[in-house]
Amino acid sequence: MKISDKTIHQLAIDYIDYLTTHNHVFDGTIEILEYLKPKYKLHIITNGFEEVQQSKLEKAKIAHYFETITNSEMVGVKKPNPKMFHHALSLANIEKEHGIMIGDNPEADVYGALNIGLDAICFNYHKVEMEDHIKQIDHLLELKNYL
Repeated sequence: MKISDKTIHQLAIDYIDYLTTHNHVFDGTIEILEYLKPKYKLHIITNGFEEVQQSKLEKAKIAHYFETITNSEMVGVKKPNPKMFHHALSLANIEKEHGIMIGDNPEADVYGALNIGLDAICFNYHKVEMEDHIKQIDHLLELKNYL
């Protein structure tokens, strides 16, 4: 069975539209963003599609907390590739010594950041076993203990 290019294109559009309708904001998200925003410049590094990520942030009403969004489309690679982190740091105009990556994926987010010398905290809601030296939190509000 041959599927037309028009059908494939429509499926791609429908998929992106569908992805943006399922937002999940973790307990404590707004409270921690309100706490962090006056003290820090907040940025996002994502392997997600630009269109999807922007829509999700807007629908969750949290886009205004972030100054930049670095996505894999603009860089041409995905985390944990060092190019993602270096591009994000450049876009944010900060040195790695003055930044910290907070992420939920140990390999892509945490080890990816640590491998370039960027500090990291794992939001370990998946309860993945981690090395003892890795900073971890189970709830977003626990970031106050580090920041």
